[in-house]
Amino acid sequence: MIKSFRTASIEDLPQIVKIYNKAIEDGISTADSEKVTADQKVDWFRSHDRDKRPILVKEYHGKIIAWVSIQPFYPHLAYEKTVRINIYIDTNFRGKKLGQQFLKEVIDLSEEFEIENFIALIFADNPTSLKLFKKLGFKEWGCLPKIAKIHGEDKDLLMLGLKV
Repeated sequence: MIKSFRTASIEDLPQIVKIYNKAIEDGISTADSEKVTADQKVDWFRSHDRDKRPILVKEYHGKIIAWVSIQPFYPHLAYEKTVRINIYIDTNFRGKKLGQQFLKEVIDLSEEFEIENFIALIFADNPTSLKLFKKLGFKEWGCLPKIAKIHGEDKDLLMLGLKV
């Protein structure tokens, strides 16, 4: 049974990185184009506030199968209630509506985390993620054309937002 999410611990970082590295291979979910190590992601992990801007994980039989990071959108006080959200799911668990369930659970915590706006940055050629976020009410708030080059290909980046 897949339980509700929990706040990630530093011991979870290798499993988080494993899922992330698979997304790097896919080439449509992240701007990183080369695999990373857990050691390389320690500062990123520690930059998350466990109480207000955490990394959350979902487990199945003791193994992390999905994670989401909530991080400040921009470091100025005027944006303190706006966050950037990222979600990654183990390839063996994709297509099972887990992303939708997980994302909804995080949105439902917006009051507890003092969030008024969620922002997701998604490549235009990632229809699965676009469909997921739009299904939960995110709207396109902007487009940055050909802003990224991944595996030699120019990519448009869409900004999707949700006001809660």
